[in-house]
Amino acid sequence: MPQVDEEGYLVDPADWSEPWAEQAATQQGLSLADGHWFVIRFMRSQQHEHQITPDARFVIRQLEQRYPGQGRKRLFELFPYGYVAQACRIAGMKRPRAWSTG
Repeated sequence: MPQVDEEGYLVDPADWSEPWAEQAATQQGLSLADGHWFVIRFMRSQQHEHQITPDARFVIRQLEQRYPGQGRKRLFELFPYGYVAQACRIAGMKRPRAWSTG
């Protein structure tokens, strides 16, 4: 089992896997569906490419393309406890030091 810090964030994002994400989501009361995976896979791709946790604004822009006019709303429907509290944890990101909630 991958090591997490005291807040539940992966210590090493490279330890992330989809089964781990499913388990982390279940612990937070979520059942991952297509919309969740769209966000998670985008976040993982951005983290891999830029070596930093993507800002919520970038995720919202991607959701806007999929759900025109509803990106921000959709993000908080998918992750009701917030981008950092849920999406970043489940996607295996380290806790961002500074972030925008969108």
